Amino acid sequence: MSKKVTFSPKPSPKPTGPASADQWVENRSNEEMKRLTIDIPATLHTRIKATCALRGIKMADEIRQLLEAHFSEQPPVA
Repeated sequence: MSKKVTFSPKPSPKPTGPASADQWVENRSNEEMKRLTIDIPATLHTRIKATCALRGIKMADEIRQLLEAHFSEQPPVA
């Protein structure tokens, strides 16, 4: 008595459309990235995550944008 096992073909990777490739090139930065870890209340995290999901953007991108706006490269006015 022998048991036969069949394997389905390996799934092909999802194709990367030209729009996503172009977007990646436009948003690519040669600047070195550093990781920042902060503790925030769970309710704030949930609000950020939900808002970003509704807008279709990544949390990290939104927070980076907020930090860039708050800490612009121009010196603060005294």
